[in-house]
Amino acid sequence: MEAGTLFRPIIPLKPQRTSRRRCLSSFPRFIRVSSSSQGDYKGPRPKREWVADWVSKNDGTVRSLPIYVGGASLLAVLFNRTVSGVALVADASRQNLLSGCLCSQSRADLLTLGLAVTNILAGLVWLSIRPKSISTVHPQGVECERICSDLPDFVTSELLWAWESLSVATCCGSLIILYDNKCVLQVGFASVSLSSEGEAMNVDAKKLIQGSLCQGVTKSGSQSYLANLSLYPGKSDLPFLPSNTQSVILQPLGDKGIAIIGGDTIRGFTTSDQAWITLVGEKLDATLAKCVDSLPTGDTR
Repeated sequence: MEAGTLFRPIIPLKPQRTSRRRCLSSFPRFIRVSSSSQGDYKGPRPKREWVADWVSKNDGTVRSLPIYVGGASLLAVLFNRTVSGVALVADASRQNLLSGCLCSQSRADLLTLGLAVTNILAGLVWLSIRPKSISTVHPQGVECERICSDLPDFVTSELLWAWESLSVATCCGSLIILYDNKCVLQVGFASVSLSSEGEAMNVDAKKLIQGSLCQGVTKSGSQSYLANLSLYPGKSDLPFLPSNTQSVILQPLGDKGIAIIGGDTIRGFTTSDQAWITLVGEKLDATLAKCVDSLPTGDTR
């Protein structure tokens, strides 16, 4: 049974040419959608992990479970020794059959006591070690938007598109793009300038490119992800970023540029984000390469 018709509008690539419209007119203008097989779907269905869901919802109980098991085992062993009338310490000097049985039971009880104590200690360790919660921080700095003044309009719009896309889809809070030894874009949060209070610190492109971080990325030609920026000594190469920047991605733009992306969360960039940022970097490199000769000496607006 036909549930409906989804119309697909035809958008000509060059509306001013009538020949393009004629070529596109031969394609179908609609797609018929059938709903007769809604209940006959036999493809893979999402599998729900009931055990994993229960453990995640009862984290405290699961961490305390070894303590309960160990304590119950310890009490059971002591109760068994009391009821059976066996002494806590068996006389190992007796050589008869009863003496051998008592010694065997004592060894089994000692082994059970050791396992019970091990369970209790494991539960205490589980309770003392908990994963540190990672939260988003607010960048300590000022907002700025500096773009090279002599860039063509299509380059400026693409740079702003990259910034808006990264800031919305990822934890990006700062974006700096260097190309041909010049800073063509500084947008987002930045640290406060020491010379003029209330303004963002300028990016010294030449000094930054000569630093260890940029030199390593330039030589390798691959993306560098600093998941926890506070652990890296190269943080001193990025004084223009807010002091509490949590993570940074250094993305090379071909052989002449590099994009510095600052995040507000530790390990906030996922593997999908990193792969997508690599593609965005290739697109920006192709765009900036068209106007590399017309780039100014670093003036921004």
